[in-house]
Amino acid sequence: MALLVSVAMGLGMTSCGGGTIGFMWVLGRQYSQIGGFKIDDRSGNLTGIIGSPVPSGGTNPVMLTIKSGGRYLYVLNAGDSTGATGNFSLFSVGSSGNLSYQQSYPTQGTFPVWITTDSTGSYLYVLSQRSPSYDGVTDLNGSITVFPLDPNTGRPNVTQAASFEVGQSPIQMSATASCIYTLDSGDQTIFPYSIGSANGQLTSNPTIALNTANATSVNIGGSYVYVTDAGSTSGGPGTIIPFSQGSSCALSPVTGGTTPNLPTASYPIQTVTSTNSAGTYLYVLNHSTVNTNYANSSVSAFLVGSDGKLTALAADTQNPYGVGSGPVCLAIDPTNQYLYTSDQFASTVTGKRINNQYGSLSNLSHASTFATVGTPSCLVISANTAY
Repeated sequence: MALLVSVAMGLGMTSCGGGTIGFMWVLGRQYSQIGGFKIDDRSGNLTGIIGSPVPSGGTNPVMLTIKSGGRYLYVLNAGDSTGATGNFSLFSVGSSGNLSYQQSYPTQGTFPVWITTDSTGSYLYVLSQRSPSYDGVTDLNGSITVFPLDPNTGRPNVTQAASFEVGQSPIQMSATASCIYTLDSGDQTIFPYSIGSANGQLTSNPTIALNTANATSVNIGGSYVYVTDAGSTSGGPGTIIPFSQGSSCALSPVTGGTTPNLPTASYPIQTVTSTNSAGTYLYVLNHSTVNTNYANSSVSAFLVGSDGKLTALAADTQNPYGVGSGPVCLAIDPTNQYLYTSDQFASTVTGKRINNQYGSLSNLSHASTFATVGTPSCLVISANTAY
């Protein structure tokens, strides 16, 4: 069925194309697959990559990241309760966005949830909800495992990998060139580490108490770090909390910066920023409540002030913008023209065009919803360096 979808996309989305500006890969948890797409410059429409989907190299893929330069893709497979253990898989990326499986590697920690690389592509960071020292009863802390990467093959050096503990039940991390922040759901904290400039090793810094009820994401956007708080686990608009970054990776809440999400939005779970000549904008992904049919799945849009404070886009009555059912991940293409969400319950990707003057979102010119691999989790976008 996925192959038929890819063929249909290839036949129906090329007549008005302006060239491929990037490649997108979407994880499908239902069959442990990776769906691949080309992004059209003029329309933002998606065309299935020939040979897609491919197996993820493990069970239950949840997160992926691309090495700087776009040559290698890493997929984190969480495993499942039937005994399949978590791992991460390495893929090389061809000139047409096609993936070639290389090898899978153990994560060292258990219950892996997040994966990312540093800005230079020298190190791979894997976040697990339980550290390697977890004995099944005590020490509920998670861990980050640092894998040095071969610059020519992208392969991780497993023998030189080192693990560093974080707080209880971490769910997400975000990294700058010098800092890495882990969001810990067990105690509602952020655990910051400084990244060594010479060897990628981590140095711990004081834990940051969030004073949140249900923090769901931590994301870096320019000079600020944004945390989303969904509030009650039964759903609600939630809030967005901007932090400024200080020395030793310290975070300070922006004074007066805590911003209510839009009233018709619900359950914020991720943010991403986009900057153009008119300003910087923050987009908030709203998964909706945990006990409805996800009728309010959407993206909220805010203007970021010079002081880090957020203001909802008042010029557009469509804000927040509807997307597919149950979105779990969002990303912006390298040219800042298009925003995409992976919609878990609809098994789709939704695309939106970004207005470069006002930051508002609108439907793509030809189609805005694209079928993808079953029960998608996260997606990642890489520039087409040949374009």
